[in-house]
Amino acid sequence: MKILGIETSCDETGIAIYDSERGIIADALYSQVKLHAEYGGVVPELASRDHVRKTIPLIKKVMAEAGCTQHDIDAIAYTKGPGLIGALFVGVGIGRSLAYAWDVPAIGIHHMEGHLLAPMLEDEKPDFPFVALLVSGGHTLLVDVQALGQYTILGESIDDAAGEAFDKTAKIMGLGYPGGPALAKLAEKGRPGIYKLPRPMTDRPGLDFSFSGLKTAVANLYRGSDKSEQDMADIAYAFQEAVVDTIYIKCRRALEQTNHKYLVVSGGVSANIALRQKLSDLLESKGGKAYYPRPQFCTDNGAMIAYAGYCRYQAILNQQGQFEEPVIRAQPRWPIADLS
Repeated sequence: MKILGIETSCDETGIAIYDSERGIIADALYSQVKLHAEYGGVVPELASRDHVRKTIPLIKKVMAEAGCTQHDIDAIAYTKGPGLIGALFVGVGIGRSLAYAWDVPAIGIHHMEGHLLAPMLEDEKPDFPFVALLVSGGHTLLVDVQALGQYTILGESIDDAAGEAFDKTAKIMGLGYPGGPALAKLAEKGRPGIYKLPRPMTDRPGLDFSFSGLKTAVANLYRGSDKSEQDMADIAYAFQEAVVDTIYIKCRRALEQTNHKYLVVSGGVSANIALRQKLSDLLESKGGKAYYPRPQFCTDNGAMIAYAGYCRYQAILNQQGQFEEPVIRAQPRWPIADLS
């Protein structure tokens, strides 16, 4: 069985084909980073227009790379939401139209479920149940995962997501866009103990996150600094340490609350080396294991959508369910707990 996956939720056009016997057999990604860099963030209208230009050519490229024709594709999975409404409609419209033309099912995929399932593309896969930490520019979620579609949100960010906090902090420090990776790289040169920043919402019960206060604290530090390279690195180190410690504390609580032994970490921020090391150490100390997607599948990509489409396709067949009606519909706001 082969599933074509289409991802267009924000500023990356991702196309991939998942083969049930061989895994991902073709994958292509186009990033709009350079397009949005001069604006310091994603411009929705520009993102939508660029998806229009890139999606069909990438589909042709991936089909050729996999040696597939339309007759080899069993279903088309596309990101239905959440995301930017215009960007979503590009993928939804193309996915639905191709499915109609090729006479195959079309499957609308929840973007965060795609991230949640991305580690399943690796050789070592987590078993259900597990705790999932979905941490990216748009979301920071802790989810109790019992099975496909059985999700209970344990905690989420009440303001900025972790990735958003990285990018905004980097912008304050003049590190450009996207600033998260640049800030993490700068933090490698920082010294521990020079600055101390708060670990927000860790002094109270619960699993929700808040990162906007850290951004303000860094802004105050930056204004009072001498702007030297070392001082900038020390500030970056203190910020990253505060974010990582906060996430670590919340994940430890979630594991204790659920008694799960496995932690799945996915989304763009899951590529952060400091975060991976701290969470892996946490799970090892508890006799469990942390699972991550490979770096190329941490950010938005078509592979995770293709694989999630395969999982949904199998679930529909096994439960003798029905595919969605052939309607072009996107859901820019779509809580993952609403999935069946």
